[in-house]
Amino acid sequence: MVRERSGRVLAANLRVLREKAGLSLSELARRSDIAKGTLSQLESGSGNPTLETVFSLSNALEVPVSSLLAEHGDPDAVLVRSADVEEFSGDAVDLRMLRRLDLSDATFELYDQRIRPGEEQHSDGHPGREHHIVTRGVLRLGPVDAPYELHPGDYVCFSADRPHSYAALGEETVTSVLLLEYPAGPALHGRGCSAAGRTRRG
Repeated sequence: MVRERSGRVLAANLRVLREKAGLSLSELARRSDIAKGTLSQLESGSGNPTLETVFSLSNALEVPVSSLLAEHGDPDAVLVRSADVEEFSGDAVDLRMLRRLDLSDATFELYDQRIRPGEEQHSDGHPGREHHIVTRGVLRLGPVDAPYELHPGDYVCFSADRPHSYAALGEETVTSVLLLEYPAGPALHGRGCSAAGRTRRG
């Protein structure tokens, strides 16, 4: 039921965003490095996208991930039940998008995140910044040349526009909160995380 509904939402959003961008299926396939047949299945609601597929489409269309996954509407109160949210999985990360927030100068996406031990998740980079708070386990994440090590209660923010990775250290699945921030307009790239300082652990 949840997967079917999510598939319909993704199909409708993908078609609208592709047509709004003036892209054919072939051109979107080229930009996203996703097979045209796979895109056709996604637009028909019969596909089964991975985490990597969703982020590739987000980058190719130059929109936040939530533009693909979220149902539209903004009531005064929002209650999200865990059982009603589809999980998108990658090599090591499982993500459930809980909320999209559109503000005047930025869009935020709130995710429940799980990082499975034994594998590493790689990202080639995407617009915006990532904010992470670990609630259980030990997580190594961030730029591949200078990662951070986070313990329960630790927070980090970093620019996501260059290659970065995620890995659970030890044998415990890491649970964390991920907030993706997409600044509006030309400030989308290159803005730093405003903070008094930064520390590393480990």
